[in-house]
Amino acid sequence: MLHVQHNVSLKNYNSFGINARAKYFVEINYESDLIKLFKNQEIAQQPILVLGGGSNILFTQNFEGLLIKINLKGIAYTIDNYEVKLTAGAGEVWNDVVQYAVAHNFAGLENLALIPGSVGASPIQNIGAYGTELKDVFESCTAFEIKTGQIKTFFKADCAFAYRESIFKQAFKGQYIITSVTFNLSVNAAVNTHYGAILQQLQSLNIHQPTIKEVADVVAHIRVAKLPNPSTIGNAGSFFKNPILPKSIAQNLLLQFPDAVHFDAGTTHTKLAAGWLIEQCGWKGKVVGNTGTWKNQALVLVNYGNASGKEIYDFSTLIIQSVQQKFGITLEREVNII
Repeated sequence: MLHVQHNVSLKNYNSFGINARAKYFVEINYESDLIKLFKNQEIAQQPILVLGGGSNILFTQNFEGLLIKINLKGIAYTIDNYEVKLTAGAGEVWNDVVQYAVAHNFAGLENLALIPGSVGASPIQNIGAYGTELKDVFESCTAFEIKTGQIKTFFKADCAFAYRESIFKQAFKGQYIITSVTFNLSVNAAVNTHYGAILQQLQSLNIHQPTIKEVADVVAHIRVAKLPNPSTIGNAGSFFKNPILPKSIAQNLLLQFPDAVHFDAGTTHTKLAAGWLIEQCGWKGKVVGNTGTWKNQALVLVNYGNASGKEIYDFSTLIIQSVQQKFGITLEREVNII
């Protein structure tokens, strides 16, 4: 039964653990719930915020509208020769789907192990890690169109994927609610081990021809070592995007700072590691009031227990100003700010 609640605390619904409140709050367990929900004219006219795992959001204030928590579940797949189409409900925990694919020996998601959040958020953000982005394995998604009440299908070419971007964050922002995602995987694919510390970690374990499970395990190990557990220390993972610069600008910067961590981003651009930039400005492990950066990864901002969303936001502003002053680069927040 669909039950719209009033004045609900969101402390347990966001990984920063911020104690903001929502004017209205509803949990969606079936696609049909969405149709019922938007038949209510009072509800339909409210500002809307869709929440999955709450792992990529910072509440700096209460939300004076309707917060929709998506709980749509289910995993299914079909196999045609070596190609696998795996479909998961938008409310599935992302890492559960990764582990499901790994357990069935379906390659493609292993480098994205242990990313927090839900399946429904993955195409919106075009999540990525260790040389793989969602767009690399995305087949399609289904989405509820709020205006019409219809379920529509979006294929990869429809989604305008870019670095941590998609059409759902831009032209179609606030118009659709993703209900399921289908991934294009394989039962016979080469693993990607050449980004970040994956290869180094595999070599330290004397693994030279890794399985997808071994890659997923190594990625999970690296993430656990670098990132705090949101269940014990509030955080949203990487708070800033890695800046991408034209190669000519990046080359000039690298002449000044030859140790800067960087990666090719296509033939014309270079991606710089935001964590390295922040660390060089002296922020790694720094604590200011109730917030700070994580001791093992400067890219991660944390709530040490009683921080407000505004306190964390203001702290992030100090970091942006510091990096701009030292490197002439303006960092962009990856986390959604409410």
